[in-house]
Amino acid sequence: MLNRKIFTQPSDWDALRRGFRWDVPEHFNIGVACCDDWARADPDRVAVVHVGAGGEVEEFTYERLRRASNALANAFVARGLKRGDRVAVLLAQSPEVLITHFAAHKAGMITIPLFTLFGEEALEYRLHDSGARAVVSDRENLPKIVALRDRLPDLAVIYVVEGAEGGAFGLWQDIESASDAFTPVATLAEDPAVIIYTSGTTGPPKGALHAHRFLLGHMPAIELQHDFFPQPGDIGWTPADWAWVGGLMNIALGYLYYGVPVVSHRMGRFDAEAAFAMIARLSIRNLFLPPTALKLMRQVAPPTGLNIRTVMSGGESRGADMLEWGRSALGVTINETYGQTECNLCLTSSASIGVQKPGAIGKPVPGFDIAIIDSAGNEMPRGELGEIAVRRTTPVMFLEYWKQPEKTAEKFVGDWMRTGDLGVMDEQDYVTFQSRDDDVITSSGYRIGPTEIENCLTGHPDVAMAAVVGIPDAVRTEIVKAFVVLREGASPEGIEDVLRARVRERLSPHLAPRVVEVIDAMPMTATGKIMRRELRARG
Repeated sequence: MLNRKIFTQPSDWDALRRGFRWDVPEHFNIGVACCDDWARADPDRVAVVHVGAGGEVEEFTYERLRRASNALANAFVARGLKRGDRVAVLLAQSPEVLITHFAAHKAGMITIPLFTLFGEEALEYRLHDSGARAVVSDRENLPKIVALRDRLPDLAVIYVVEGAEGGAFGLWQDIESASDAFTPVATLAEDPAVIIYTSGTTGPPKGALHAHRFLLGHMPAIELQHDFFPQPGDIGWTPADWAWVGGLMNIALGYLYYGVPVVSHRMGRFDAEAAFAMIARLSIRNLFLPPTALKLMRQVAPPTGLNIRTVMSGGESRGADMLEWGRSALGVTINETYGQTECNLCLTSSASIGVQKPGAIGKPVPGFDIAIIDSAGNEMPRGELGEIAVRRTTPVMFLEYWKQPEKTAEKFVGDWMRTGDLGVMDEQDYVTFQSRDDDVITSSGYRIGPTEIENCLTGHPDVAMAAVVGIPDAVRTEIVKAFVVLREGASPEGIEDVLRARVRERLSPHLAPRVVEVIDAMPMTATGKIMRRELRARG
């Protein structure tokens, strides 16, 4: 039995940080670590519990994943792919996602997770930019790939899960016809493994190239945000797409590395009641719930019989109201985390050892040096607003932006990786996220971040979602405008005045939005982040 736990005994945070040292071997391979190692140690151990569209359940053991990924690796080579080639994965949550990643990694190739919601333009940009040699997809998404094929000179191989059609090969046909004996490439921990494209909230998407060591950099945070994970009986799920760094690394690959089963399920549009029903039915104990999912789940009554042990969230600050709901409705304290595509899971809370402060993300994870810096890279005094930055010395740090050395250089100042996010660190090392640098509102001389206002607005029982932006104003430079989505059945009558008064009374008059607009739905990126630039454009 493999024992990969880093933290074995609960301790205070400072002691964990003082005693931590990164242990990154010279050779490391994600496919071997997350699949083959467990297949050798415990071949019948369940790795994936797949829930089909009709609710049917199918289990995949580590040995089954090993054999399938070995065969696919052989098929890749037989189709002319070689070490260093890029393999795009255009699939919703499913065992085939993992099989493809493992096959490519064991063959020394680089994977590119892609959202199935992407349209042709978004796909063309990423496939062309990466020079993808292969795409693994399904029948539903095949037409998009076929339409682009003539504009993608590097694309040589297309696979479809359901079977050969339209010039594409059948994924399972090749797996079943190829040998399941394969010797993985002896990759270095520093060798490239994954290209994950940024969400493009501040410009064209950039391909963050990560090494195999990338996986190891997630482990301290995963253990702590899930209260000294893993524990007997743990099983994890997230509604987040596995094409997102959060879904793929925080849950799917992160859990398999520890030998903990993950649930895969293509939900499509998130349904809070269906999510709760599946969590109860499968006794799911560990959850990564993005902010949008939490807000929607808060609007329905949870079923009886839940067995939730931990919930982690990230992407937006949790307010005190959301923390209280988690305790009362789910029976757990929601742990918050922070990371970026380029450097994931570097801040976290861990309520089980007292690292929890409403409104704050958490503290720097053991193994990470975090600072608040100014534009020149100088560390700011505690309590002052600046840019959240991460020192280079962590294995989760990206290697570079694919084919963009200038953008890579711009991401750093000295030894610090600039996040572009503004925050404050207090005397106890808690970091409070304020906003994206480009989300800052300048009004009547004040620099205002939207997060605190949004938390206040969503604390109102009739508000499901809220986003705050700055709108140009001749007198004040900008005024604060709030866009809100109301819960189903809530009346918009008089809500603007109510919400303005709420912020004025609970926060400060200068933070109160001068304009409140009720909208039907928020514009969101594929990763579930609110696109404030679209709201700003609406004025």
